Amino acid sequence: MRAHLLDVTPLRQSPQFRRFWIGRSFSGLGAQLTLVAVLYQVWERTSSTVWTGAVGLAQALPIVVFGLFAGSFVDRTDRRRFYLITVIGQAACSALLVVQSAVAGFPVGAVPAILAVQSCFVAGSAPASRTFIPRLLPREQLAAGLALNRISFQACMLAGPALGGLVIGWLGVTGCYALDAVTFACAFYGAFGLPPMLPDGEPARPGLRGVGDGLGFLVRNPAVRGALLTDLASMVLSMPISLFPLVNAERFGGSPRTLGLFLTAIAVGGVVASVFSGAFTRLPRPGVVMLVGSATWGVALTLFGLTPNPWLGLGFLAVAGAADTLSVVSRSTVIQLHTPNAMLGRVSAAEQIVGQAGPDLGNLRAGLVAAPTSALVSLVSGGLLCVAAVAAVAVTTPSLRRFSSVPSAEPKSAGPTP
Repeated sequence: MRAHLLDVTPLRQSPQFRRFWIGRSFSGLGAQLTLVAVLYQVWERTSSTVWTGAVGLAQALPIVVFGLFAGSFVDRTDRRRFYLITVIGQAACSALLVVQSAVAGFPVGAVPAILAVQSCFVAGSAPASRTFIPRLLPREQLAAGLALNRISFQACMLAGPALGGLVIGWLGVTGCYALDAVTFACAFYGAFGLPPMLPDGEPARPGLRGVGDGLGFLVRNPAVRGALLTDLASMVLSMPISLFPLVNAERFGGSPRTLGLFLTAIAVGGVVASVFSGAFTRLPRPGVVMLVGSATWGVALTLFGLTPNPWLGLGFLAVAGAADTLSVVSRSTVIQLHTPNAMLGRVSAAEQIVGQAGPDLGNLRAGLVAAPTSALVSLVSGGLLCVAAVAAVAVTTPSLRRFSSVPSAEPKSAGPTP
């Protein structure tokens, strides 16, 4: 049983990784508090779904537009120093959110504007931070480190919204923003413990040339390309979140008390998979694990669409959440082990863009298909298309199936070592 539990060896053996993980965990919790506070404040002031939708756009658009350029810059500078600069920028934006909430007279448009600026800094900090783990941990601990990052993210997703509601009720929106600002001290605690992180090899070329080099690497490397295509296909073809209100109306009578159960079920499945992540992070073929996880995601969502029983449907969503964790952790393992350090910033930026844009496009697809048909048609067609796309990637990318995270032993030299 112990071998199947979350592997915490990286936290025990690497003090630098431990500090970085703790700092990122608290900062991630603060980000969830701010998300709840922003949605609450904007809705209270406008009662408009257009404005609440603008919040998501303000966070996603800068990452999609600037992500690859930020990744190129990450590959030609000290990544630790660049990360510190971006964290300072995020902390300053968090302080501005406190000010706009505390001072009367600020227009409501200031909130998404500040979030958009903060997201520009996130577009740089995220690819920089993804390059740290391969430098802080040995190869055999990389998957375990990524699983620890995943369970931190999922715990914040579970606890953050509930805690945010309690904080707003106790301290108000301003107090919620202020608590997020304080959590950046933890992010600094983790970042200052890192060594200099200069990229190996030749620095990235500036501007569009560096971006083009990164895109060229993605096209030429079949394993990395296959991993990103698998994730993009899974999210674009079968993301179900935009259908949850309709499914809730059909199966639970539209009660607001049950709407949150759909997201909670996915998160619970993800947390359970993370707790028992040792069962797959210790396996030698992360590409196979990723393909199986992505196909299981599609199958679980197909069954979620087909079942008329609402509680059994939530169970299938939990299975989908667990499968998503397998896929995400294994995908990141494949990408990081296949990517030279000099390219890691740009490839991490591409991975971030896929993770940001894929679910948004998938929710749009689900809604467009369901509008003239039904939620059942949208869910089942999306799940089956997902399985078909994953099978196509598996068949056409043998290097992804065969890749082993365990390095092969090098032959010993017959002569004396110079």
